Amino acid sequence: MPEPVRAAAPFGDPSPQTCLQVAGEAALLAVIAADEAMAAVRRSNSGTARLEAAMHGAHREAVEAARHADNAEQYAVDPEMPASSLAYCARQAVHHAVLAQAAAGVEITAAALRAELDRVLTPAELAERESARRQEEAEREAEQQAATGMDRPNREKAASNLYLAERHVAELGWTTGHLRVMEAAATGRLYWHGGRALLAARNGEWTGGRRISQERTQALLTATFLTAAQHGDNTHVLTPSPMGHVALELARLHQDGLHLSDHAAYEARFARVRRRHKRRDDQKAAARRLPPLERSAQKLYQKPVTIAEQHALDSQQAALDPAPVTGVGPLPAVTPPQPTPAPPATPLAPAHPPQKLRRGRPRPRAIPVSPLQPTLW
Repeated sequence: MPEPVRAAAPFGDPSPQTCLQVAGEAALLAVIAADEAMAAVRRSNSGTARLEAAMHGAHREAVEAARHADNAEQYAVDPEMPASSLAYCARQAVHHAVLAQAAAGVEITAAALRAELDRVLTPAELAERESARRQEEAEREAEQQAATGMDRPNREKAASNLYLAERHVAELGWTTGHLRVMEAAATGRLYWHGGRALLAARNGEWTGGRRISQERTQALLTATFLTAAQHGDNTHVLTPSPMGHVALELARLHQDGLHLSDHAAYEARFARVRRRHKRRDDQKAAARRLPPLERSAQKLYQKPVTIAEQHALDSQQAALDPAPVTGVGPLPAVTPPQPTPAPPATPLAPAHPPQKLRRGRPRPRAIPVSPLQPTLW
């Protein structure tokens, strides 16, 4: 998902620093008014009920003013909150401070804080605020790049891929063993020979090597997560298909979605294909097969690129581009235009009118047939 970025304040709104200052002053004035009302109750010998009601009212408004001031401080460090939320908290704090002073019966000085919030900013202040905002965004971007090694578009791709992984990895019905087989195939050294799946010690040496799970490899090949290319007699090199590449990257991102055992993965696949109108044997056969990755996930996945990889690609592209020509060589000789020959004196014979082509009925187009997966045994 996209990274949270604070929305810019509307034109003419007070700055965040002004909002925090005004909200703090309003909360302080409200608390002072509540203390004055409490002191009046202590000094009074008569009319205690009226003064106590005023004290409770002032205390209630002071609590609200302090709550809005605290919210302003929290919103100031939360990038998901828009800048207008600070102005709202400051205005609410001033409003409750005015009510607190009115309830306490003291001079209403909090109303003067509204002028600071409603003051029109000068062009110099607007320019200073915009410069501070850009500097804050640049510093935040530098911190994010140092932590992730990616710029903002690629970080958004990575967040979107993580969201896809959390949705689709569990539906693959894989275990950690399936992931290890796909990772072995991604190295280009996984091959099938003599009915066994082997991991070669080096690329191009299709003899010997470490044995890989035959059952999991066959299941991934049947589900077209792997493709087989024949290499010599009775030897097939196994590599991830385009769908397999995407499934492998998603499984690496969200390994918590992998099942703990083959039995647990089978039970999960059986629960997905279970239907009342199907025979039990058909349901078991369907549960033994790995389901393909949804097409929506294949289309939405985008591999993020780090900044170092981008620099490496730019360097390679600069090395492949031809060097610009600095000097100017001799210009080629220009042949002067030849005069156009005069038309012949005798008229040419009139050309025969073009024959109208007869269009036949369109032939039926051949239906393309996709090649089948090569048999490994």
